[in-house]
Amino acid sequence: MRNILFCGNVKVFDGALTTMLSIFKRTASTEPFHIFIFTMDVSHIKKDYMPMTDAQVAFLDGVAKSYNAQSIVEKIDVTDLYHKEFDGSPNENCYCSPYTLIRLFADMLPQIPDKILYLDIDLLFNRDIALLYDMDISDYEYAAAPDHYGKLILFFWRHFINAGVLLFNMKKCRETGLFRKSRELIKTRKLLFADESALVRSTTKQLKISQRFNDQKFLYKNTVIRHFSKRLFWLPYPHTANIKQWKITQVHKIFGYENFDDILYEYVYLKEKFERNE
Repeated sequence: MRNILFCGNVKVFDGALTTMLSIFKRTASTEPFHIFIFTMDVSHIKKDYMPMTDAQVAFLDGVAKSYNAQSIVEKIDVTDLYHKEFDGSPNENCYCSPYTLIRLFADMLPQIPDKILYLDIDLLFNRDIALLYDMDISDYEYAAAPDHYGKLILFFWRHFINAGVLLFNMKKCRETGLFRKSRELIKTRKLLFADESALVRSTTKQLKISQRFNDQKFLYKNTVIRHFSKRLFWLPYPHTANIKQWKITQVHKIFGYENFDDILYEYVYLKEKFERNE
């Protein structure tokens, strides 16, 4: 069983569905997946900060089971944990959303296994997940790739990584207190990159892996994960754009990608099926 962790609200359905499909379609092994989704209701902060619905999770579970009947998609509501730990914290209104903070609860939940791959929902697998998941991280808290832009301007910060893809050794993390120390920083200090900064500052030992496991700008033949995070474009003038993988027209027109079409066309079919049922 391979274990995956997503975090988000009701709006991450498209990202979760496309990312899951890319895993299933690019993985040769028939081994099942256990996909955990941390979610919560913090609509007191913003009205659309609502948890993923049971219907969304049930549909994703059905998709997973269509590839392997033993696969599971499990929703874990961490609303109470959030109120207990992070209500009113200096990072509650961080640059992204409070949903990025909740992966820091992973060590507090006994059902989380000793090895789990955390993934942002704005990425697609281009190659087999085994290339990443099967890495030996027994001596490390986690494996992660450098941030594409951060490595250029924060090269002096040796632990700096992009936290969108994190392969966690939960046994080691519990031993070193990685998550506990990170939560304490979130509660007491305003951090530039919120939970990402907290994780980096709390790291005892990390395994730095190739950019091909979290490529935030380019797609090469050996790219394992293409991360559709906000990107800098120089033409026709310097600007940033946040093009997500489910924006299929933009993926074709701006990036010129066609190798994800099998994933994205199935996503369109399944999304329409879900909406008809709802």
